[in-house]
Amino acid sequence: MIENYQLRYFLAIVETGSFTKAAQRVFVTQPTLSAGIKKLETDLGSKLFDRSSKRVFLTESGTKFVPHAKSILYQLNLAETEIKSTGRSVLLRLGILMTIPTTIIQGILSAFNRETSGLMIELFEGTEQEIQNRLDQGKIDIAISIIRPALKQDKTPLYKEGYSIAIADHHPLAQKETIHPADFAGEPTIVRSRCEILSETSRFFTDHNVRPRLVYNTSQDERALSMVAAGVGFTTMPDHYTVSGVKRIKMIGYDFEREIGLLKTSPQSDPEKQKLLDNFTSFTKTHLQEITVSR
Repeated sequence: MIENYQLRYFLAIVETGSFTKAAQRVFVTQPTLSAGIKKLETDLGSKLFDRSSKRVFLTESGTKFVPHAKSILYQLNLAETEIKSTGRSVLLRLGILMTIPTTIIQGILSAFNRETSGLMIELFEGTEQEIQNRLDQGKIDIAISIIRPALKQDKTPLYKEGYSIAIADHHPLAQKETIHPADFAGEPTIVRSRCEILSETSRFFTDHNVRPRLVYNTSQDERALSMVAAGVGFTTMPDHYTVSGVKRIKMIGYDFEREIGLLKTSPQSDPEKQKLLDNFTSFTKTHLQEITVSR
């Protein structure tokens, strides 16, 4: 019989691509996780993973099992949430893309909290893929993330923005209206490790034969911006990130763009929860409708 924990172990490996990282994700030892996966493979009568020295790959059977595992966990999580919420405060499980500025999220939630009585908000912050996985599994109700045309979820666009250079306002290059990639040859750079276009940015500089000098790598965007203001180095960021002491400048040819919006999980069977999500969607869209980007 397949157990809940086996599905969690399986999807953690799918998400992280590693038994070691998956074990850390679900807070068990690697031998415990491996034993759970072995039992799952025995129960299913099929091998789910092929392991190499550096990476774990899904077998054909494993690939076919992914949507079923997500669907099962989705139903379990939905049932658990509905039972726990009976007679309690209304619960909003919200996913937040970690590369959206905190000020935007704070503005939405503080206002929505004041307008919604008896509301409890449960937050999950993660990468685009981590958020998508939790939507698929029913672990979150709605997410503020990147909208992709191929996504199956109910999508509500909020705003679009480009990416540009963030550089200390006292840096000589900050006096330019536009900057050429060659201007950054040898310049100290700060890498935002959770940036969704990190690979594209690296390839952009490589294609222009430019090699900035890495001086700091961080998963925290606000920390990166603070270090830019301190003059440690430059970085590339979505345009909505602004702070005193940092100049945002367009770089020639660096024309990437993203669309931020709301993604809902599958339709709710609970009318009260569905009404809450509809209210949150309407409120957020209205609250952000005048967002503009000035550079």
